[in-house]
Amino acid sequence: MDEKFTKRFESFQNSLHSLQEARVRDLTDSFVLSGTSAKYSITFDLSWKVMKDILVQYYAITGFVTGSPREVLREAFQANMIHGDEWMEMLRIRNQLVHDYDGVIVKEHCQSIVQTYISKFEQFEEYVKKLLAEA
Repeated sequence: MDEKFTKRFESFQNSLHSLQEARVRDLTDSFVLSGTSAKYSITFDLSWKVMKDILVQYYAITGFVTGSPREVLREAFQANMIHGDEWMEMLRIRNQLVHDYDGVIVKEHCQSIVQTYISKFEQFEEYVKKLLAEA
């Protein structure tokens, strides 16, 4: 993998590690909710971009029409990079959080982010680490 990929994956890991802190924070605090929302969105965006890098560089899959997150997730799912329907739900939540000006959406989905979605990011992180170790 190239240097751009390495830096992007490191950024993903750093963002994920910051997001993991939400597991031990007071999720009723508005500042914590705001930070959780921001870190979740950043982590999600970095994750699908890392997936796209792997699909292009490692699997030589270049047939993306637009390279949208949805298309990348579908290709990553077919390549067994990710598993479960949660990833499409994660995309939907990320898209909603962009317009969450009063914190209602993050309050509604914070438990899912902390209890389910962080684990999905961690599973993807382990997949990438294993892939890099084999390379």
